[in-house]
Amino acid sequence: MAKSPLGPGAHKKHLISLLRDNARRYRLFQVFQDFAELAALAISNAVDKSQYAKREARYMEIVRKYEREEVFRFGEMLAALVEWLECGHADCMGELFMALELGDAAHGQFFTPYSVASLMAKVTLVDARSVWERQGFISISEPAAGAGAMLIACAEEIANSGLNASAVMHATAVDVDATAVHMSYVQLSLLGIPGIVIHGNSLSLEEWSHWVTPAHVFGGWDYRLRKRPAMPREEQDHSASGAGAGGASGTECVFAPREAIADTKSLAVDRMEVARTAILANRLQLNLFA
Repeated sequence: MAKSPLGPGAHKKHLISLLRDNARRYRLFQVFQDFAELAALAISNAVDKSQYAKREARYMEIVRKYEREEVFRFGEMLAALVEWLECGHADCMGELFMALELGDAAHGQFFTPYSVASLMAKVTLVDARSVWERQGFISISEPAAGAGAMLIACAEEIANSGLNASAVMHATAVDVDATAVHMSYVQLSLLGIPGIVIHGNSLSLEEWSHWVTPAHVFGGWDYRLRKRPAMPREEQDHSASGAGAGGASGTECVFAPREAIADTKSLAVDRMEVARTAILANRLQLNLFA
């Protein structure tokens, strides 16, 4: 992903301004929720046609509340978020949520600072390269994902180890809060992280919806995950120790042919660049008046 010429602070300030401009008739928290959901719906409908009709109807239901200028402004928000994420790995949506002081509005919901998530990722993935060399790819599960900070930090740490996270990492994120699910899904998608984000309850194992990222689709992860064999006992022990080191998250080591990684690595990256450009070009103005 190309680096933005502006710093993250400038993009954050611009995004806050856009959100406040759309909050003249609605509460700021509602506008934030709508932005996160509209962005998630736009990305999902570009890659997951099995859920297109239902999600497009929901998309139209949201934008009908807003005036034409306000709808176009949501597109500007998505562009601003993309530019912010281009500055480097970060939990931009979580940081934005806290900067807008929306925590109390969400019944005391707060997001872990990215610096803390980054430290946890370093401890959990200290042997990321050796795990990949033994197993083929790394699967990371986050049962209380929030806006995805822990998974983003893991992707950054894997990249720092010299690996391409889009090719060797798969994320499974679960959260009971729908807005957190949308926030996490948007960020994982725009950062090119393969994964499935589940709106559900990790304790009761209830699932209400799921969202597949573009990198999951283009990387053929449905096939790769179905083909993985059962984890050996020694790798189960490694997974358990990874979860303990990383708090709520765990590193699940799974097998995949090294040849498959080599074949799909450049293809997944190229397709993600195309998909990212297409999503922005096709849905930048959210297509209400197309």
